[in-house]
Amino acid sequence: MNVSINKENDKILCQITGRIGTAESPLFQQQIEPLMIDDNPHVEIDCSELSYISSSGLRILFTLQKSVTERNGSLVLTNMQPEVFNVFRITGFSNIIKIQ
Repeated sequence: MNVSINKENDKILCQITGRIGTAESPLFQQQIEPLMIDDNPHVEIDCSELSYISSSGLRILFTLQKSVTERNGSLVLTNMQPEVFNVFRITGFSNIIKIQ
C-alpha cells in the first residue's frame, strides 16, 4: 500500500495505491493522520488504484470523515473500483462517506 498526499490551493489530494487490509491499516492510519489536524480541510481521495479495503480500513476512513466534518471540512472518495465500491455499498458506508 502507498499513500501520497499533496495540497493544491484549498484542497488536499490523496492517492491510495494497493490494499488496505488489516496488516496495512496501522500504516494507513499513520499516513493519513496529518489530514486530521488542519482547519477547514477539503480532502479528495483518489481510489482508482485501491484494490481492496477491509473493515479496519473502513473504520479509519470513517474516523477521517468525522474529523473533517467536525472541522468544517469535507471528504470525497473518487474513481472507486467496482469491487471496492461494493464493500462500501454492502456495509452502508456509501451512505456515510461521499463517493463520486
